[in-house]
Amino acid sequence: MAFLTAEEMHRWSRTFRLLRNISEFLMVLFALGLFRVLPIDSASALGGRIGRGLGPILPVSRRARHNLTMAFPDKSAEEIETIVEGMWENFGRTAAEYAHLRRLRCYGDANRIEVLGSEILDQVQESGEPHIFFSGHFANLELEGTSITGRNMPLTIVYRAANNPLVDFLLLQLRKYGIGAAFVPKGASGARELIAALGDGRHVGLLVDQKMNDGIPVPFFGRDAMTAPALAQLALKSDRPVIPLQIERLQGASFRITIHPPLDVQKSGERETDVYNLMLMVNETLEAWIRNRPEQWFWLHNRWGED
Repeated sequence: MAFLTAEEMHRWSRTFRLLRNISEFLMVLFALGLFRVLPIDSASALGGRIGRGLGPILPVSRRARHNLTMAFPDKSAEEIETIVEGMWENFGRTAAEYAHLRRLRCYGDANRIEVLGSEILDQVQESGEPHIFFSGHFANLELEGTSITGRNMPLTIVYRAANNPLVDFLLLQLRKYGIGAAFVPKGASGARELIAALGDGRHVGLLVDQKMNDGIPVPFFGRDAMTAPALAQLALKSDRPVIPLQIERLQGASFRITIHPPLDVQKSGERETDVYNLMLMVNETLEAWIRNRPEQWFWLHNRWGED
C-alpha cells in the first residue's frame, strides 16, 4: 500500500480547502442572487422561514439553549425554544437582507428604518470631533452604520473576517458599498488603523459583545464574561466620547435605530480600573438591550466559555 508523503498530504489538504472555499462561495453567490431578485420584504420573509425551519435542529443550537438557560434561569424550556426559533428567524432574515444593503439605508424611507436620537448626531457633527460608537450582534447589525454614513459622517468599522477568504471578499464588498464605511480587520493592525482613523477625524464603530480569550473578566448577566477591553482602551487613550448605537427589528424588514447619549466615562487615573468600569457600563448597556428583545441577539457565541 502506498502512503502519501507529508508534502503530498499538505498539497491535497490545500486543494481540498480551495475546492471547499470555491463551493461555499458559489452557494453564497447563488443565494444572494436569489434574494436579490425578490422584493426586500419577500426576501427577508423567505430568509426568516429558512432560518426558523433549519436553525433550531442544527447541533450548534445547543449552545444557544445553554446560554439562554444561564442568562434566564427562570424561563421555561418552551420560552427558551421560542427565543431560539426567533433568533434563527432573525439570522435568516439578516442573511437575506445582505442582498439589499444598498436599498436598506437610513433616511431614505422612515417607514423602513426609523432613527431616534438624531439630535445626538447633530451634536457630534457640530463638535467637529470624532466619536466612538459601539453595538453588538442585534437584528440586522449591518444597518447601524448607515445612520452615521447617511449623514455624510466618515466612519471606520472593525469587522471579523470570514473563514472563507472568497466569501469574506464578497461580504466585504457588500458592506463597503451598502454601508458606505471603511472596514478594518480585528487584531493589532486593525487597532493601529483605528487610532489613525480617529487622528484623521473619522468616527469608529465596534461590536463588543463577543468573548475574547485574553480579555478581562467583566460581569454579564450576573457572571463574569471574558470581555475585549479594546473599546475602553481606545476611548481612554484618545479621550473620545463613547456612544451606544442600538438597532431593533420592529416587524419583517423594518427597523428602529436609536443613538443613545454618550456614556459617562470617568477617569480615576488608575488605568485598569478605568478600563474595567467603562467595559462594565458597556456590558450593562448590552444586557439591557438583550433583555428587551432576546430573540434578536446572536446567542451562538461562546460568551461565557463554559462549553
